[in-house]
Amino acid sequence: MSVYAVAQLTIFDRARYLAYVGRFPAVLARFGGKLLAADETPAVLEGTWDRQKFVLIEFSSEEGLAAWSSSEAHREIAVDRRYGHLRARDEYDVGLRLIVGSTQGERE
Repeated sequence: MSVYAVAQLTIFDRARYLAYVGRFPAVLARFGGKLLAADETPAVLEGTWDRQKFVLIEFSSEEGLAAWSSSEAHREIAVDRRYGHLRARDEYDVGLRLIVGSTQGERE
């Protein structure tokens, strides 16, 4: 069953964030992840949205996602992602969420 990670970001330091983006695909691929969407101008269909960028990643299992997110390789590059979207040094809320999906719409 596929699982999904969603990140919602506002980018303040583009150079730091792009350093992360440049290394991200290779690290993601190493853990079997697939980038499904990355959009800095998503259309808001209902309500409000206070972020700038939306990212959707798919993994074939929760274990794959956990291995990726806790890996040394991801932690190493994530430093640039975190600093790329911080307004202040002590502020950190990337909005990374785990969504477990199934074809029935319920967790199996």
